[in-house]
Amino acid sequence: MNYDYHYGNQFYNYYDPLGIKSVEYEIMAPEQSQPQQPGMEYLMNPRPIFDNPNYCGSGKLKDKVAIITGGDSGLGRAAAVAFAKEGAKLVIPYYNEHIDAKETKEYIENLGGECILLSGDITDKNFCKKIVDVTLNTFGKIDILVNNAGVQYQQDELTSISDEQFDWTMKVNVYGMFYLTKAVLPYLKSGASIINLTSVTTFYGDPQLIDYVTTKGAIVGFTRALARNLALKNIRVNAIAPGFFWTPLQPACWVKEKIPSLGADAAMARGAMPYELAPTFVFLASDDSSYMTGQVIHNNGGQIMG
Repeated sequence: MNYDYHYGNQFYNYYDPLGIKSVEYEIMAPEQSQPQQPGMEYLMNPRPIFDNPNYCGSGKLKDKVAIITGGDSGLGRAAAVAFAKEGAKLVIPYYNEHIDAKETKEYIENLGGECILLSGDITDKNFCKKIVDVTLNTFGKIDILVNNAGVQYQQDELTSISDEQFDWTMKVNVYGMFYLTKAVLPYLKSGASIINLTSVTTFYGDPQLIDYVTTKGAIVGFTRALARNLALKNIRVNAIAPGFFWTPLQPACWVKEKIPSLGADAAMARGAMPYELAPTFVFLASDDSSYMTGQVIHNNGGQIMG
């Protein structure tokens, strides 16, 4: 698979709402959209960059077993590839992105890693139990859980959010995380790590993602409370709050006209590719962060600070 880092050399001017800055930024992608959630990575133009060829593993996760929900594409795929480079064995639950999942598995196996794919719905408690059972039957243990799967839908007004949309967003982003964490927890031992994905939108309150922001705020609270609950067992719980990364979630959420400007309001005036977040996953999963729990790491190009 070949990937280009930039979409041509097209530049746009961005003016922030407060009129404080005017910057010229290079767009990551042209206008595009996808009709379903979650989006499909193989349909994106350009394809996201999920692996940094200069990243060399050093055995930080050697023989560890990691479950990464939504690891078939986007940020989850970047985490899975970095984990494989560090020696981890992977279990990737995903919804219905079969082509993306197959690509990810093949890529990991070409690196010499091991990867199991499980297609299903994490809002179903029985599927979450299946994930745990298959992982234990195959690898005998669970060391790392990454709650990465999620959905988001653009709506301009609260009154535009249907009960069905709110219910589904809550179930995928919060219930799924709760069900799987609860199923995994009895099998985690001292030194285990749980990593939850929240969002930069939680910290500035995106007005077009009200239900999504609500779920991501809940994930921050869940992370902090669970971290205190498990601290004396030496099971760490942390979260990552990404800014704009070029993942299938973007064309599946936003109107196509918004795509070129995504990420422009960050201090660095650009969005990012998934590989740029991969080392953060490794840090939180490994002993490098052995004294860190209950924290939210902000990787957002300076979109929010503090």
